[in-house]
Amino acid sequence: MQNIPQHSDVVIVGGGPVGALAALRLAQAGRQVVLIEARAENEPVRDARALALSWYSREQLALAGAWPDSLPATVIDTVHVSQQGGFGRTVLQHTDLGLPHLGAVIDYPVLTAALAQALATSSVTVLWQTRVEQAKSLSRYATVTLRQADGTQATLTSRLLVLAEGGALAESLPGIRRHVHDYQQSAVLAQVQTSQPHQHRAYERFASDGPFALLPYGDSMMLVWTRSHADAARLREADDAVVLAELQQAFGERLGQFTAVGARAVFPLALRQLNKVSSGRVVMIGNAAQTMHPVAAQGFNLGLRDAVGLVDALAGAADPGDAAVLRRYSASRRVDSHAVVGFTHGLIQLFDGHHPVVKALRGVGMSAVDAVAPARRAFASHLVFGVGV
Repeated sequence: MQNIPQHSDVVIVGGGPVGALAALRLAQAGRQVVLIEARAENEPVRDARALALSWYSREQLALAGAWPDSLPATVIDTVHVSQQGGFGRTVLQHTDLGLPHLGAVIDYPVLTAALAQALATSSVTVLWQTRVEQAKSLSRYATVTLRQADGTQATLTSRLLVLAEGGALAESLPGIRRHVHDYQQSAVLAQVQTSQPHQHRAYERFASDGPFALLPYGDSMMLVWTRSHADAARLREADDAVVLAELQQAFGERLGQFTAVGARAVFPLALRQLNKVSSGRVVMIGNAAQTMHPVAAQGFNLGLRDAVGLVDALAGAADPGDAAVLRRYSASRRVDSHAVVGFTHGLIQLFDGHHPVVKALRGVGMSAVDAVAPARRAFASHLVFGVGV
């Protein structure tokens, strides 16, 4: 049985990358932090995702001590955006922003292991294999009811409670409602090999059967393809040759030939967003606040910016759960969150139409962004740093 403190300055529920980053950065700022995670400390993370991190996100993780030089990641220097069956494209370069790279791709389990190692050497108290059964906000403190693996139950109080996981705890709080939009689509994830090297270039392709991203991943590429539920299920079970042929048809020969594809994982897609991100002394960040479509790879980066924004909002605050402090946090994140959610949702709507006139207008728009340097730099800046950050 773990030793559970009775009270902490800040309690964070959810030890994924967003919750762990918030915990590490708050501890660096001198806060007493307890992090609660349902997973066992040494339990393998079974998650097929390769995360596309912006360079800003990578730097924030490095500041928290969770990005050692030895971390196996593949940098992104260029992002190429195009549409199937129509002209126009936008190419974003790291030189547009004067950055060493635009971003990096890393396995989810690798990043969580690096964060766990950083937590182990920090002042953060981590309660592994512990579940939160109830969360409440009172006038002067928040409470969580915990249950450990051996069945032991306990209550922990804090001046601020941070929910950083996508469960139902947030919706049990007064005034909190979650808007859900089911895209009726799934994401197909797979590692693919190409006959030509990627040269650290990522691709966002709006294909007729659904948008997809190809991310540089070691010497290969990681595919994230949005398809209908039926198509996703079919591709998961299809012969490799069928998947390669469909991908070749949708992408063309910018990378030569697709020569091999690995096992496919499938995830259903939906937009979920809270009507507000705080209730009393409880604040929601990351997946607790919003989850979105993977197009443009913005959801995870938005969650990490939530964590950094919370640390900034709490700087110098005597009471981290004070209403004025949480209002300041909510206001600071509103523009970025709503802009990114609106942008990703709008892209799905915009590229869903296949009429020749619609395709032509999209092509004009992409070509204009590519040709006008200030517009291209602004677009790249929003992808890397967020909006209004």
